[in-house]
Amino acid sequence: MSSSDVVIYTTRYCPYCHAAKDLLDRKDVSFREVDVTGDAEGRAAMARRANGRTSVPQVFIRGNHVGGCDDLYALDEAGELDPLLAG
Repeated sequence: MSSSDVVIYTTRYCPYCHAAKDLLDRKDVSFREVDVTGDAEGRAAMARRANGRTSVPQVFIRGNHVGGCDDLYALDEAGELDPLLAG
């Protein structure tokens, strides 16, 4: 899986962003991080892509919106994240 397959929108000081990235790192998943700290246009673009959600992180796998940190961990706990990452 290439880093273009997983995109995570973050801000610099968000603990949930760090937790989501930590989970992806533990799974050896490459990802492209889009830092929207202080970037109103970038955050608006993220919200459009994330069906109006403005909180960070917002995670996309192969262009599909997964959700935020809690959503990512819930997928993992349900055993659904690894198959999604595997494609």
